[in-house]
Order: sequence, then structure tokens, then C-alpha cells
Amino acid sequence: QVDLVESGGGFVQPGGSLRLSCELSGSIISINVMGWYRQAPGKQRELVAVIGSGGSTNYADSVKGRVTVSRDYAKNTVCLQMNSLKPEDTAVYYCNADFVVPSTTGPKRQRAWGQGTQVTVSS
Repeated sequence: QVDLVESGGGFVQPGGSLRLSCELSGSIISINVMGWYRQAPGKQRELVAVIGSGGSTNYADSVKGRVTVSRDYAKNTVCLQMNSLKPEDTAVYYCNADFVVPSTTGPKRQRAWGQGTQVTVSS
């Protein structure tokens, strides 16, 4: 069984900073991509930032320059450092991982979502 557990989030004033963390645990052969998505009320879930196994990153235009995604490959964790937060960053943030697990029929690729963590930016 594989678990994806998030931490961080909370309430912050505009211009403030928050750091989100996510750990993937369980019987894992390898991890391809880890990252973060968010969903604001009444909107579709959207990509925030992802990082590949080789360190390549992809950011939403709306967060470029304010957000940094990073991975600890030894601990199977991904972090999202968010600075200069704006009210429009308010959303539930979800960790996502694309990985490979062992199975009776050979390595199997899977994708998992975290439970979500609320980020609220307001004065």
C-alpha cells in the first residue's frame, strides 16, 4: 500500500509565505514526477508546479517567480515554497505523484493524490 501525506498550509496575509510538504511512502520502485495542483472554489483543479525524476520543473504562469518546487529523492518528498502570496492563491492544494510499484505481474505504474491542504490568503 502506498500513502501520500501532505503537511503545511494554513492562513497567511497577502505578501506572506507558506511551505507545503508531501511524502510518498510504501513499496515503491521509482518515482517519475511529483508536484502540486490546486483547486479554488468553483474552479477546476489546476497545475501549480511539478518536478521530474531528473530535476526538471514546470510551473504555472500565475506562480512563476513566487513559487519553488523541490524534491528530496532520498526521502521521497516534494516541497512547495510559496512566497509573495496573493488572495487568488487561496485554494485547496493537492500533492500528486506518478510512480512505479511492484506487482505479481511486474512493475506497475500508478498515480496518487494527497488528501489536500487548505491555503487561505487574506487580510
